[in-house]
Amino acid sequence: MQSPDRPVEATLSEDQAEAWDSVAEVLRGVGIDLFDGTAAPAETDGGRLLAILGKAGSGKTMLLAALTRALRNAGVETVSGDYEPRHRKERRTLAVLAPTNKAASVLRTRGVPATTIHRIIYTPVYDPEYEKIAQWLSEDGPRPQIEGLSDTALDRAAAFFASVPSIPGALAAAGLRGSDFIRGWKRREDPLDIGFVDESSMLDAKQLEDLQEIFSTLVLFGDPAQLAPVGQSGEMVFDRLPQGQTRHLSRIHRQADDNPILDLAHALGDPDLSFEDFERRIEAAAAADDRVSVAQSVNAGLMARSPVLVWRNATRIRLIQAFRTAYDAPETELLPGEPLICDGLELPLKHRKKRMDLEARGLIKGAQAVYLGPGRRPGFSRLHLMGLDEPQISVASIVKIEKDVDEEPFIPFAANMGASFLHGAAVTIHKAQGSQWPQVQVFAPDLWAAARSGRSEAGIPLWKRLAYVAITRAEHRLLWVVRNRLKRPDAPLGIDDLEAPPAPLALTGSDV
Repeated sequence: MQSPDRPVEATLSEDQAEAWDSVAEVLRGVGIDLFDGTAAPAETDGGRLLAILGKAGSGKTMLLAALTRALRNAGVETVSGDYEPRHRKERRTLAVLAPTNKAASVLRTRGVPATTIHRIIYTPVYDPEYEKIAQWLSEDGPRPQIEGLSDTALDRAAAFFASVPSIPGALAAAGLRGSDFIRGWKRREDPLDIGFVDESSMLDAKQLEDLQEIFSTLVLFGDPAQLAPVGQSGEMVFDRLPQGQTRHLSRIHRQADDNPILDLAHALGDPDLSFEDFERRIEAAAAADDRVSVAQSVNAGLMARSPVLVWRNATRIRLIQAFRTAYDAPETELLPGEPLICDGLELPLKHRKKRMDLEARGLIKGAQAVYLGPGRRPGFSRLHLMGLDEPQISVASIVKIEKDVDEEPFIPFAANMGASFLHGAAVTIHKAQGSQWPQVQVFAPDLWAAARSGRSEAGIPLWKRLAYVAITRAEHRLLWVVRNRLKRPDAPLGIDDLEAPPAPLALTGSDV
């Protein structure tokens, strides 16, 4: 029976409705009533933590989006990490977070104003002159007069903000870019109110601790069937929560014409299912629906934008070398269009501000990028960062091309310090968590090897966890590759498929 304090939403299943009620009860305890649509000033120190758990297709994102709408209707302000108005005691805030740029962008395409954890920990420092525009738009301040900006440009900014409440977007509509109005980044000093964290299975204990220091109320949304972060002994941050702090979603929400990829993912929950049985299920699904395909070879063309997913590091390196050979890529340089994965920032402690700047702009470990060409200075690369609203940057780069697991990687070019990159044509399934692509290739021989190893994680055969994570990275089409072969590309590598030509570079030679 539907609770009287929950809005009537026909799309909510019974388990979603129960989870809604649990979140509503937590929020009521901190002065926010979702039924009345009211938000009182915060009076308690908080410290509330709740986890909403469910497998792929169970409706976690649908529930997160509905709760976000309800909070905004109650007058709770969304904090995006792009710009924050001056602190007001009575102000209640919500931040929707994801561990990676790609995961945040997936939420944004579904109408949820999400940002990354890094972007909320580090806040932008605006140029005082341009901050007047932000205050005018977000706080009903006086209309500013800015040298070099016409009234027409300000009107464009106001019109944009009226339709899309984004300060950076409004400033871009006025003809400005991020490097014009953002002077730098600083670690957050003021605490925030409510945090929703998607893909929380990727969090480690330290990240959760940081978030609990910032947010007085934290709701985690996670998939217990995914792989735990490396180094956490197969545990996820929500595994040790008391039973009263977790809610489970079990019903599978499918499209009207069903979803064969989700069917395959949930078939892995059968404890008696063998690897051979699972492959027969894939073959049957491929015969009935073109959203699933059994491929005899890896498609090199797809690898340029959607990495093939593997288990073993040796397989990853071998496929990357095959990809570069197929495109006749020279050892001494990268070709425009080659995919990269950020492997971290190699900067000394004295360059902490530069590290914060890069991370806040989206260049965090695991970020996916496409190489556009050399930068203006030796060792710099122009990159397109996937999943960002302003994707083009130029940054000092250390690019590593791995040849063999036992050999040092070859570095075709490098700055003395900067962002470190590995090739992104193939990635391990562990690193693929939090990302999705329209089409995904899964290298089945590696999963067969995992099945033969007999290894388990948290009592579940490792191959099943790997297969579950890998196939649920596919948004629309799954390609199950059964042979150790590479199909040569049909066209040269390029960058014409990217949304726009490189914008004026956000990072100059003095930045890194």
